[in-house]
Amino acid sequence: MDRSSLFQLIQEQLDPDNTGFIAVENFTSLVEHHELQLDPSKLDMLLALVQSNEEGQVCYQELIELMSSKRSSSFRRAIANGRRTLQREILLDETGLGLYKRFVRYVAYEILPCETDRRWYFHQNRLCPPPVFIAIVTIVQIIVFMCYGIMLNKWVLQTYQPDFMKSPLVYHPGHRAQVWRFFSYMFMHVGLEQLGFNALLQLMIGVPLEMVHGILRISLLYMAGVLAGSLTVSITDMRAPVVGGSGGVYALCSAHLANVVMNWAGMRCPYKLLRMILALVCMSSEVGRAVWLRFSPPLPSSGPQPSFMAHLSGAIVGISMGLLILRSYEESLQKQCSWWVIVFSFITFLLFAIFWNIFAYELLGVQIPPPP
Repeated sequence: MDRSSLFQLIQEQLDPDNTGFIAVENFTSLVEHHELQLDPSKLDMLLALVQSNEEGQVCYQELIELMSSKRSSSFRRAIANGRRTLQREILLDETGLGLYKRFVRYVAYEILPCETDRRWYFHQNRLCPPPVFIAIVTIVQIIVFMCYGIMLNKWVLQTYQPDFMKSPLVYHPGHRAQVWRFFSYMFMHVGLEQLGFNALLQLMIGVPLEMVHGILRISLLYMAGVLAGSLTVSITDMRAPVVGGSGGVYALCSAHLANVVMNWAGMRCPYKLLRMILALVCMSSEVGRAVWLRFSPPLPSSGPQPSFMAHLSGAIVGISMGLLILRSYEESLQKQCSWWVIVFSFITFLLFAIFWNIFAYELLGVQIPPPP
């Protein structure tokens, strides 16, 4: 029996009056005797759907969406509330998996706090589209750093080289009219240590996040952190330039860490407490290093060193916008009131920052270092 035939059987025999609902007794019989081969995750979902219903009916449209590899928001929320249980053993117990499937299982346990979501992701994953955004950003950052390293013959503290600061990619307050600099600064890095830290974190955390939540959501989160970083610097540290992808990296990291904390009991990633402490220590050390370079530069320079405020604003974006994105696995963001509150807040901040950059520098008489 193919899928269309099964749908026709459900509608004609189990819902002849077209009410949109199916009696639980009839639906249980269908699940137990169906002829359509289903993925294990779908079978788990169907059995859970039967057991949990309190009104003696199953929504026909919800069933169709589930059979079509979709899950309604109401079904997703019910799973999150713990009212539906799996019938099979946990995903971690599955044996005989290939290398790729073992990696997908690792990603599921690393990112998702619910066993039902983990099984669903594991069986639905087809690596299409692949997680290319974080990989492309990292590759471009490495290429740009290598080019400037070879050109300047300097691999640390590159901001002390005038030719580095003359790059059209660096954000500098004297070049605020060149709008692309509010984004392009993420490809420039102070030195090998900053590049290594950012690349390692965004690959270790960003790639699994992109595999689970998709390129659109993770790229939105990353770029929102990058934009918030440069705009925050233009407001709070008006004389400082900005380089590095820390705004986007900290948005990803803070969102993931906040998601782990909010779902601590459900997370099954190994050594989660030790790993969280290590991540917080590394992130705090990087912020401390940025503060030291900003206010106590080890070498004389012609102007202020890059600001550290991008780190902090990226973390704020991750905790606000990113946490909601990660908690809404396969659930539409557009239907959530909290999502629109966050979007409205970000747009308000964006508009304020635009007006600030247009008018505040002259009104406050800020002495901007001459552009290189």
